Amino acid sequence: MSYIELLGTVFYLWSIWLISQRKILTWPVGIVSVLLYMALFYQIRLYSDFLEQIYYLVVSVYGWWRWSTPDSSKVLQIRYSPPRKIVLIAAITVAISFATGALMSQIHLLLPAIFLEKASFPYLDALTTIMSFTAMWLMVQKRIESWYYWIIVDIIGIWLYYVKEVKFIAFLYVILLLIAINGSISWLKTAKIVH
Repeated sequence: MSYIELLGTVFYLWSIWLISQRKILTWPVGIVSVLLYMALFYQIRLYSDFLEQIYYLVVSVYGWWRWSTPDSSKVLQIRYSPPRKIVLIAAITVAISFATGALMSQIHLLLPAIFLEKASFPYLDALTTIMSFTAMWLMVQKRIESWYYWIIVDIIGIWLYYVKEVKFIAFLYVILLLIAINGSISWLKTAKIVH
């Protein structure tokens, strides 16, 4: 375990705790975690995860700004997506994941000055990355399916990070899996079907 991995995970867990307490400090703490994870994922050649952190950096800056402005308290109702929409979102997620995996499998050839070595698990890494983007998008809309995406991402992540020998992050994903399961159960109690 590296110091970058340890500190990134500590800041990440702190950020999760802060968001559960609805504290604006969650955003700068999360940004520190994102920057540390960017460095880690670049070092261990999980390039999709590296690029995913850029997305989280942008979302964290936006979240920090949004929570700092008035009228950020509007609450959406927790709801299900219609089956047709679920299938469409899943199909798009898989298609973009495959395309991203194909790109990441060749990224060391396309940009050798930046990506010095071949990506590890480019398709699986791309799948978890694109699924995370989808989950975040669904979560912003308070769609119950977001938790199902997070559960799948967490299960894959536990194995992937364990194999890549970043065991502290693998353990973090065990915690995230438990949070996702609990979140899905909690949201199921109040979810409504909305088209």
